[in-house]
Amino acid sequence: MNDKSAQTLELPKILEQLARHTAFSASRELALALKPTPFLDEALDWQAETTEARILINSHDHITVGGARDVRPDVLAAERGVILEPQVLLDVRGTLRQASTLRRLLARLANQFPRLASVADRLEECAALQGEISRVLDDTGEVMDSASPKLASVRREMRIAFDRLQGKLQTLINNPNYALYLQEKLITQRHGRYVIPLRAEFKGRIQGIVHDQSASGATLFIEPLNTVDLNNTWRELQLEEENEIRRILRELCDLVGREARYITRTVETLAVLDLAFAKAKYAEALDATAPELLGFREAPHPHPGSTIHLLSARHPLLDPKKVVPIDVEMDEETYVLVVTGPNTGGKTVALKTVGLMILMAQCGLHLPVVEKSRLSVFKEIFADIGDEQSIEQSLSTFSSHMMNIIGILEQADHQTLVVLDELGAGTDPAEGSALARALLDDLVGRGVTTLVTTHHPELKIYSHEKTGVSNASMEFDLKTLAPTYRLIVGLPGRSNALAIAERLGLPGRIIERARGMVTQEDLLADDMLGEIHQKRDESRRAAAASMKSFTAAEKLRADLRGRLENIEIERQDLLAAARAEAENELEALRAEIRRVRKQLGAAGQPLDVIRQVEHEAGHLDDNLLVLPRPASRLPGDDDERPVFRLGDLVWVNTLNAEGQITELTEQDAEVAVGRLRLRARLEELTYRSKTESKRDKRKTGRGARSQNDTPAEVMIRPASPGLELDLRGETIEDAVPRMEDYLDAAYMAGMPFVRIIHGKGTGALRTAIRERLHGHPLVRQYERGGEKEGGDGVTVVKLVANH
Repeated sequence: MNDKSAQTLELPKILEQLARHTAFSASRELALALKPTPFLDEALDWQAETTEARILINSHDHITVGGARDVRPDVLAAERGVILEPQVLLDVRGTLRQASTLRRLLARLANQFPRLASVADRLEECAALQGEISRVLDDTGEVMDSASPKLASVRREMRIAFDRLQGKLQTLINNPNYALYLQEKLITQRHGRYVIPLRAEFKGRIQGIVHDQSASGATLFIEPLNTVDLNNTWRELQLEEENEIRRILRELCDLVGREARYITRTVETLAVLDLAFAKAKYAEALDATAPELLGFREAPHPHPGSTIHLLSARHPLLDPKKVVPIDVEMDEETYVLVVTGPNTGGKTVALKTVGLMILMAQCGLHLPVVEKSRLSVFKEIFADIGDEQSIEQSLSTFSSHMMNIIGILEQADHQTLVVLDELGAGTDPAEGSALARALLDDLVGRGVTTLVTTHHPELKIYSHEKTGVSNASMEFDLKTLAPTYRLIVGLPGRSNALAIAERLGLPGRIIERARGMVTQEDLLADDMLGEIHQKRDESRRAAAASMKSFTAAEKLRADLRGRLENIEIERQDLLAAARAEAENELEALRAEIRRVRKQLGAAGQPLDVIRQVEHEAGHLDDNLLVLPRPASRLPGDDDERPVFRLGDLVWVNTLNAEGQITELTEQDAEVAVGRLRLRARLEELTYRSKTESKRDKRKTGRGARSQNDTPAEVMIRPASPGLELDLRGETIEDAVPRMEDYLDAAYMAGMPFVRIIHGKGTGALRTAIRERLHGHPLVRQYERGGEKEGGDGVTVVKLVANH
């Protein structure tokens, strides 16, 4: 891509903002060096990678590359034999740890984030190196005693020597015979030797070596002669410790040097991942969306087949609270857009916005636009914007623009975008206008997608008449005498000079004289433009009012539907309550019949009367079954979807089992069936009242029924053995027969699948169980449990159907 054009369109400022979201220096370098790709496939990959990163960060907010460091120069130095500082070695370990964490996490989420997982797969964990650094260094960078047996021995001897030295000095300074000679009871160090402060006037009273004196000369710091050997021993052990530490660090750095290639690749891969995360964070900060990137479509010559369709585009460098979004929609016939309008009206910003959006999209950045924005991927983007006059090169503004345009014309083709600001400006208006039209003729004829701003009124007519070219203008509010910064595609800008002058108070006679100097055709054209703009504003207001009415109608419709649903729910509740009350009364009647029967039997009375009562009660039972059940659908509902509530009892047709709704959406529900939680479409569920549930359980022992049964037609199956069989802790000899019995019971109960919990352990039990499942006549398929089900510690067995 053309660096000068990228600079003109302010892409480097965008990359600076992007770099602020990076976590370490290596990814910051990548962000600042990011170049737009001219290839559609690569741009699509980058966009998809950014989308994945946004989803990942929003769903796993702990994801970060924090803790990684750009240790590439250090590991290359270690490869050359340089001994690294302990803190640098800790940075190497921290970087590798972060790489290990990201690699393992993205490997688990590879199905959801395939592109990021593919990048993370290039990370090297260097586990042996991590372990060795952890064995040698503690978290503060100190070499631990356990780094080598010799170091542990030397430090043990150092502690003994130090204690002896300190004990000797303490005895000396606490000796009352020497109290008068000492400046204070203090043991300190000078030049690596432990000394005591002696008053200068008592020099020689304590035999020793003078190592230093105070600034005033009143105190001498001496090493007593009877501690010289102890000091020597302690110092020798210090040197021995330093040599051993140096040897240990050299070996550790040699190991780093041998892994330098892998560490370097890991740092570079972490930088790529962090750049994707930075793009995601920047997109969130801009409230951006992913644009739809397209290739060049087939179109009649000379149309290049390019697409620019930006909706509510906001320039990302402007204050988000003040920026005015613009819509840039070039229809299928247009590939050259000529923007007219007053100065300070926003023409240049509009041009820069479009050019910058395309550069950002081809960098893999999401754009501050609304959804359904579409852009072609251009091979190159050329921009000539702003005043580039050069005193050193004796170039005027016009000459500078011409030099740029000449260079652009030499390189532009049908797959490039050209952005030209104030075309034909800086010279005689007539010649400038003619030159602008000639340049546009050349670009249009060569099929170059072009965006142009101009003040020349002749270009308005040119754009209206020329195939492939459309007018656009920046809106101006004559009431406030200020631009609105909105781009209007399809209409040229009006010349508002006379209207503005009149509103500002210029005398009417001068305004009329000026009007007389303008050709009648220009006045009529300007008046017609004014009427078009007025009609457009009226249409826009009418459309806004229509949309407002539509929104209000939709809100009312939703409200009425909600009220209808509430009415239906209340009706279901009333029916359910009526059924429950009737069943309770019938049960009470039966209980009374049984009581009377006992009394009559005890009294030796005939049972004809009681049989008559029982017969009548049977009729009541039949009538009860005829009571309407609570409807699970809304009357007249177009999609005929069941209406459920949280906590409802339902029959899961696919499982032949009863459950309770624990979570509900418009399309499906989460149902708790015993310990199992599953998601099912609403069409797969049938409403169950508590009374139905109890009655079916009394009839079958478990309430199971066939998928095709109605609630009154209950198929009796053996009791379910439960959805899980826990075999952890059992031997293979005991576990396999138990599993056989369990599978037989599950099959007879009509269960579609079960879970065998065998644990991970050594894997022997798991292997034996899966060997037995292989080819088992009741087993249709088996697989390892999901991550939330226990992984390798669980085997999910799908049984053959039992009709």
